[in-house]
Formats: sequence, structure tokens, C-alpha cells
Amino acid sequence: MISKALITEFETAVGKDNVMTEATELHSYSYDSAVLDQVQPGIVVRPTESENLGKVVKLCNDNGLKLTVRGAGTNLSGGTIPHPGGVVCLTSALDKILELNEEDLYAVVQPGVVTAKFAAHVASKGLLYPPDPGSQAVSTLGGNVAENAGGLRALKYGVTKDYVMGIDFFDVNGELVRSGGKTVKCVTGYNLAGLMIASEGTLGVFEKITLKLVPPPTAFKAMMAVFDDVMGASRAVAAIIANKILPATLEMMDNFTIRTVENFRKAGLPTDAAAMLLIEVDGHPAQVEDDAAKVEAICKEHKARSVRVAKDAAERNAVWQARRDALPALARVRPTTVLEDATVPRSKIPAMMQALDRIAKKYDLTIGTFGHAGDGNLHPTILTDKRDANEWHRVEEAVDAIFDEALALGGTLSGEHGIGLAKSKYMKNECGIASIEYSRRMKSVLDPKGILNPGKILGPLLG
Repeated sequence: MISKALITEFETAVGKDNVMTEATELHSYSYDSAVLDQVQPGIVVRPTESENLGKVVKLCNDNGLKLTVRGAGTNLSGGTIPHPGGVVCLTSALDKILELNEEDLYAVVQPGVVTAKFAAHVASKGLLYPPDPGSQAVSTLGGNVAENAGGLRALKYGVTKDYVMGIDFFDVNGELVRSGGKTVKCVTGYNLAGLMIASEGTLGVFEKITLKLVPPPTAFKAMMAVFDDVMGASRAVAAIIANKILPATLEMMDNFTIRTVENFRKAGLPTDAAAMLLIEVDGHPAQVEDDAAKVEAICKEHKARSVRVAKDAAERNAVWQARRDALPALARVRPTTVLEDATVPRSKIPAMMQALDRIAKKYDLTIGTFGHAGDGNLHPTILTDKRDANEWHRVEEAVDAIFDEALALGGTLSGEHGIGLAKSKYMKNECGIASIEYSRRMKSVLDPKGILNPGKILGPLLG
């Protein structure tokens, strides 16, 4: 229970209108997009100035209050589920693009800037910010950095970490720590910005972020390859990469996902296809033509029934909208949607697809699979109803099996969704106890009271 005196101090720090303590208000910040139990915080605060953000952090540390920073809450691993009775700090009002430098190709932003709005603003200046997570319409750049978000273009352009040049953040004492900078090269001191990326709010609170921008490609070509066999599509993915072709995007959808999306969007997708690859190559016009021809040939070598090239921008946009509709379409089928992002080396995509089919049959579950096949990042999506205890038990066993298979193939627990609360119990399987203990020792020094997003990544032992 947070005392009235402390509530008054928070009101002094951020303004009375930016403090929420009523149960009806707190409920909205008791969960995120992960399928986990809700946890109600004791107070929600919304700083409107960076200086006030630092004051909130210091207040929490001085009084031993557990602090969870929240952008849009779109994360899928429980990273913004608060500590019981703790403090939720919203960054939604810290939403300014502070600088966009067209000569040196960087931007400085506050953590609450919405990803898609930022990307659109950058595009209006003739530049490109490549990271494009599926939640970009609502997710914030601070959250993207905290989770190291990926997206459809990650195969060629990389993920969020590849565009972070610097992060200024508050430590637990409310002191502003500066890291990185605006230069292409910067090796001054420890790589503190790198330490903050994917830290999920457990090591510091972002004040502003410096992001790299790039020139956009001059040409692109989008294609849809239709297969009568999932394994043919999987092998085509591996073959495209093995032939040293690097598409901007290389996405896969299985039959169940295709049918579900078509029912949702009416986009003219081939509902009788076993699998579909959505591919886009970009770059110099001559290179685009060459790569597109090679990709088409490889798909046909692996028994693609057809390969259709988008004839104009409208058709291209329709194809990619269908892919982005995969999750919302699947989420309408059953009351509960469990979206995972186990990731394997690209050459192991066929083996992982076979494993997912075995798991679905073994546990008698509906699993729709789509994802960034070109970088090995699949999204097996289990459609279920958590209220059915028997079925939910099978779901939990299936999730365990999915991670076991991914790790056995040399993969990882998470390609882009983070660890949060949902996957912390699996960490030792991938990283080993020594890595976890090393991380815990580091956190215990940087956050001795364990106030920063406790329990995330490393488990519950720190708070």
C-alpha cells in the first residue's frame, strides 16, 4: 500500500493530473499482451518532462518501490506486468522527436514516440528507419529498444539494436547516464547503450535515444510463392539464403493461417495452398531484377505451384497487409492466443516446421504458424481457451516442447519478443546457470534494492 504522503510526492513530481490511484484506472495497467495473470499496481504515474522521469525513479528507489516502465504494453512476454502494489511509469507523454539530422543520418527521440509515426516522419524526409515490428502502429521506440524488437525487414536490415547509436538513461538514483553519441564511430568507455538494449527495463530508465537512419532503396519487387507442401516452402527459404540472396523480407504462412487471414481480410489469398512465401527484394533496379529472377527460379525448383509478382504499389501493399493481419486474424478464432517466437538457424526451418506439426498432433492443439522465415524467426500461434484447464495444461506442455525443439536445433528462446516473466524459467536451458548468476551479480550492483522491473528475465530471486 502506497502511503498518502508518497502519493503527494509523486503528484509534486509529475503533476496531480498525471497520477492514478483508483482501482478502475489501475486495472488498465495490470497486464500486457502476454497470456499471464493480471497484477494490479499501487500507482500509475505519467511524467510529461524528462526531468520528472528522473524524479520518479529516485522516489521509487528512495522508498524501495518496485518500478515498471510502460510504453504501449504491446510486448508479448510479460515484460510490463507490474509488481503487486508497485509503480507503473508511463512514457506516453514523452513522445517528441527532438532532432532529425538529414546530413549525418540520425534522429534523437524520447522513449514514448510511436514507431510507425516516427518511421513515417523519417520517410517524409526521404530517409528510412528499417525496424518494423508488427505492433509498430502503437508500440513505442523505448519499448522497441527495451525488447530489441525485430520485424519483417530484419532479415536484410537487422533489428532495433542495429540502429541504436546512443541511449541516455536514469540510474536508480535518478542520475542521468549518457552513452553512445551522434557519430558513426564511438568507443568511449563501456558500451552502456548495448547493455540497455533488450534489458527490458531491469537496468535503467530511458530518457532519450539516438537512432541511425539510412537511405531508402531505389527499387523493390514483392512476390507471392504458393506451395502445395509446407516442407517445399521451408526448403525454398533455406535455399534462397544458401544461394546468397538476401531479400528485404522473406515471410511464411501455413495453410491454417492463410485461410484465417483470408476469412478476416478477403485479400484473395490461395486458401488451398499448404504454405505461402511472401518475398520482397530491394536495392538498385538491376540488382532487384536479378535477385527476383533467382528467387522465382529457386521457388519453382522447390515445387512452388505459382510465383506471382505484385504489379503495382497497391497490390504490394495488399500482400504485406495480409501478412500483418496474421496475428489479429488468428486471435479472433479462440478466446486465448499464445504467440511464441522460438527462433532457429535458417537452415533448420524445415526441421522446425516438422517439429511444430508433431507437437500440434501430440498435444491435440490448433497451431497456426507464420513468421520471419528468412531469419529463422517463426511464430507458432496456439489457439486455445485458458478457461479449459485440461486443454491449457496441454498448451503449457506444448510450449515447453516448442522451446526444447528450438534449442535442440541450435536456436534461441526468443527472436524478438523478449524473456520477461513468461520465459524466465527457460533461461538456464539456453544460457546456463553461470550466465544467469553473472547477470544477477551485475544487476545487484546497478540496482541494489531490486526496484527496476523485478522478476523479469532473471526470475523472481531479485525481488
